Amino acid sequence: MYVEGNIIYFKPFYFKNGNIAKPKCFIVLKTIQENILLATLPTSKDFIPEGITIDFGCIELPDSNFNCFVISNTQAITECNKKFDFTTYIYGHQLDIYEISMLKNVYKIEGSDYEVYGKIKFEIFDQLLKCLKTSKSVKYKYLKLLK
Repeated sequence: MYVEGNIIYFKPFYFKNGNIAKPKCFIVLKTIQENILLATLPTSKDFIPEGITIDFGCIELPDSNFNCFVISNTQAITECNKKFDFTTYIYGHQLDIYEISMLKNVYKIEGSDYEVYGKIKFEIFDQLLKCLKTSKSVKYKYLKLLK
């Protein structure tokens, strides 16, 4: 389940910072050792600066310390051709580390606590990783893990 490129839908996701739990997608970017993941929580929130329009792909604005990968809701993203219900944004500054044992402790029952939404198509996952690896807004410790 916690395989690189997998999208997992948690019902709900319990945030580390204590924010109110809500249904959330989770993308596994990298497995580190056997018990640690580098992942991101994509969002429907558009924080792209005004004047920049993109339906799919990478936005890197080093002068603004801004990085975002955009996935249109018309783009089939998984190997089984699923799409997100809305345009989705993955921000470079929102990557985080998660312990697999903690996730397994909290999300125990597939179909009830979570579902594996699918595996991101290789080409899209590769573009996403390249976008994050070249970003100035991704924390250095995460850049090292991605390379």
